Amino acid sequence: QVRLVESGGGLVQAGESLRLSCSVSESIFTIKALGWYRQAPGKQRELVATLRMNGFTDYDDSVKGRFTISRVNANNTVYLQMNSLKPEDTGVYYCNIVPELGSAYWDWGQGTQVTVSS
Repeated sequence: QVRLVESGGGLVQAGESLRLSCSVSESIFTIKALGWYRQAPGKQRELVATLRMNGFTDYDDSVKGRFTISRVNANNTVYLQMNSLKPEDTGVYYCNIVPELGSAYWDWGQGTQVTVSS
């Protein structure tokens, strides 16, 4: 089973930045689409950033222009650079594949908590 380990979260003030990392236990070289997901308190997990194998990226409107997703295949790591953080960015952040129709997610990691104070 693929293991995911997210890190880099923390408590920051509005306007500050964080860089999240996701270490994947297997090669991500052939993974078609990877994503970062956010689960805000009392809400369902949502996809906020997608990175496809061809380099195409897509972002939820709430983070567009502030967040950047990237990957380094050589060390099987996915990153999320988060700038100009807002209190509404608060939540637990997870990485996973962005599955195609009929395929399944990897087992979820423990996530990393991001808390943005106003």
